[in-house]
Amino acid sequence: MKKILSFAISAVLFFTLSAQNKPYDESLDGLKQIEQAVNTAKQQNKHVLVQVGGNWCPWCLKFSELAHQNTAIKNIIDSNYVYIHVNYSKANKNTAAMQRLENPARFGFPVFVILDKDGKRIHTQNSSYLEEGKGYNEKLVCDFLRIWTADAIKTYNR
Repeated sequence: MKKILSFAISAVLFFTLSAQNKPYDESLDGLKQIEQAVNTAKQQNKHVLVQVGGNWCPWCLKFSELAHQNTAIKNIIDSNYVYIHVNYSKANKNTAAMQRLENPARFGFPVFVILDKDGKRIHTQNSSYLEEGKGYNEKLVCDFLRIWTADAIKTYNR
C-alpha cells in the first residue's frame, strides 16, 4: 500500500511540475500573440523577443527556464523586451505567425525573433550559437540580448 501511495504522490508531483514548465500554449493564435506583444512593446518603448518552439523541445524548455531563473538574463529581458513564446508543433504550426516572422523554423528550435516596437523583424537568432555543453552560455545569451535592445540600436545608429 505504501508503494502505491508513494507512486501516486510522485505521479501527482511530476504532472504538477510538468504543467508548470510548459511555456508554450498550443491553443493560442501566434499571430494574435505577436500583435498583442507589439502593442505592449510600443507602449513601453521595448522590443519583442519571440521564442518559437514547443513544449516537445528540450532546448526550448531549457531556455525558457534560464530566462526566468537566471537573474542577469531575466533583468535584460524584463528591462528591454516583451517576451513571448509562440508555439510550433504538429498540433498547431501557427502558419500565419510563422509567415509574419519570415519563417524562422528553418533555423531549428528554439529560434528567437526580435521585433522592434513597430513590429518590424530586425533579427532572427539560431539558438545553437548560444548553447554550450548541455545548456546555454550565460555570457553569449546576455550579449545577444544586449545588442538587440532598442537603446543599443539607437546608440549605434547615431
